[in-house]
Formats: sequence, C-alpha cells, structure tokens
Amino acid sequence: MSAIKETIEIDRRPEDVFSYVTDPSHLPEWQENAVAAEPAESTPPAVGSTFRVTRRIGGREIAMTTEVDEMDPPRSWTLRGVDGPVRGMVHGTVEPLGEGDRSRVTISVDFEGHGIGKLLVPLVARPQVRRELPRNEEHLKGVLERSG
Repeated sequence: MSAIKETIEIDRRPEDVFSYVTDPSHLPEWQENAVAAEPAESTPPAVGSTFRVTRRIGGREIAMTTEVDEMDPPRSWTLRGVDGPVRGMVHGTVEPLGEGDRSRVTISVDFEGHGIGKLLVPLVARPQVRRELPRNEEHLKGVLERSG
C-alpha cells in the first residue's frame, strides 16, 4: 500500500513551521492521537535522536519510540518508529511560498507491522491516520497562524 499523504498551506515562514513541527514536545498540541511526547535527549532533534510518544490507538494508550532519520532544516524531516508492533514512518516537507512568508507543508505517513501489527496496520492504524491526518494538518495550521 502507498503512504497516506496530505498537504496544507500555512501563513508562516518555513523556518517557523519547521521548528515547530519537528519539536516532539508540540505533538500533543496538533496531533489528535498524541497524548504525550518526551525527547530522550535535552538537545534539539537531530539525525539519530529519539523521543517517546504516547498515542491513543484503537481506544488504548500506547507508548512508542521514534527516531529521527533525516533532518534538513527548514525543508524536510523523516521519522521512523523503532519499537512496537506498529511502526510509523513519517516524511515531511516544508516549501516556501510567495515571498517566503508562507509555507506548503506535506506530511506522508506509512506503516510497518511486526507480529500482531501486521493485522493492526490495515485494520486500525491506516484508517485512523487516513481520518486524522487532514485534521491534524488543520490543527497545525491553526496553532501556527494564531501564534504568528
């Protein structure tokens, strides 16, 4: 199956958008199923750094570790789940628009199932993300445009 992909335009500079969207502590502010997020290190996210995210999936709260695979500020980032039965892979891009005062954000999410996760990906994870990703991007837009 192909990745689930959504795009939105935000009236904020790419640097502002990138800084916010790649800071794990902000995840619960704009992602519906993110309950908590804690970086493993107290440094800004960089390739190889990890963070722990607790998500509400199928009515349960599940903690998972995510690793930063790519970080190219202010243009793109890639995150990868490293534990649990359902491991998300997220790739995001931020493109400047206009005079550089606006941004186009594209987020692509795919999954890898391990063990029982092979059943959970098509039955729970993909449908949930397909519903939530457009709303999450709207939340992201709202938060960033209100704070700018």
